[in-house]
Amino acid sequence: MPLNPQTRLLPLRQIDLPILQVPPELKIRTDQDVEVWKSTKGYADYLLFLHRLSDAVVDHTLPLVTPKKQSQEIVRILALLDTLSNWVDEIPPLQTPQRFGNLAFRTWGARLEEASHRACHSDELLSKLLGDKFASASPYLKPYLLTSFGSFLRMDYGTGHESSFAIFLLCLTLIRFLQPEPDEERHLVLSVFVRYLQLCWKLQDVYKLEPAGSHGVWGLDDYTFLGYIFGSGHPFFLHFFHVTTDQTDITVASVLNPPLPQSNLYFMSIMRIHQVKHGPFYEHSSQLHSIAVGVPNWGKVHNGLLKMYEAEVLGKRVVVQHLPLGGLMEWNPHVDQRHAPSMSRDAPATADTRAPWAHPR
Repeated sequence: MPLNPQTRLLPLRQIDLPILQVPPELKIRTDQDVEVWKSTKGYADYLLFLHRLSDAVVDHTLPLVTPKKQSQEIVRILALLDTLSNWVDEIPPLQTPQRFGNLAFRTWGARLEEASHRACHSDELLSKLLGDKFASASPYLKPYLLTSFGSFLRMDYGTGHESSFAIFLLCLTLIRFLQPEPDEERHLVLSVFVRYLQLCWKLQDVYKLEPAGSHGVWGLDDYTFLGYIFGSGHPFFLHFFHVTTDQTDITVASVLNPPLPQSNLYFMSIMRIHQVKHGPFYEHSSQLHSIAVGVPNWGKVHNGLLKMYEAEVLGKRVVVQHLPLGGLMEWNPHVDQRHAPSMSRDAPATADTRAPWAHPR
């Protein structure tokens, strides 16, 4: 279903190979660096990419049923994730008493990180994924792949690692390994991102990964964020276009009454919380509970989560200081912000980026 012309998004730019920039590296060390990051072309590209992915899943549910087959590039990304999942089976957890962080995770990470040898595993993965045509992009993609699954030193996982994987997909699109077309972008969310989440959940369960920088009960989720953004957009836009489906019959408050249908990523993510946490929902997931009881419709949920992600993930030094930047994520703090996409769809950007339910009563 086509979007209203007023809400159509700008096309995502293309970066031609070979790339003549230095590969990405850690650049954010101070709060001022965060403000510089927000003004860069790479930041604007990332926000636009998230909007495009959100738009692509309008009127589509899980499991994805589409007459258009997956591209070979999507199939190869899924195969890469399956390979990483198989490694978990090959590297069982050690019998150690730690509550968090099984040391076997470092063995899994070492298999991914061994980049000093020509035939290292990560190079094999990227070489198989990219083929000869895009091989020169490997140094610009590898840092994001290596930081997509958690910290092998701290043995934790959080929204920064999730963002790194989303940036990995963005970079593949900027070089046109992936095509910025609705069918491809839809598969990125409902096939690739779902498979990625399932792999990360497996890593968390098997290796007992600690939440990275968790806000405890005050955070949205101990580990992830983007699934809630993509998932909350489904019923919002279906309602906007007056499409009648089972999803539009599910109110925001109804998520307090599991089990929920596994029809989108928001419901999947909440059911994941019920799987790993016990006790009253309002105690262990207070932000999600506040959304359920205090936000009247999915439109406000979706817009609020977009604003919250920009403020609490992309705007927090403790999160983004671990993101490699530069290269395809261009670090040039001279972007005209009039052309940068706002994370909120129905309201102009303001200095206050808190989600609607976070305002004092």
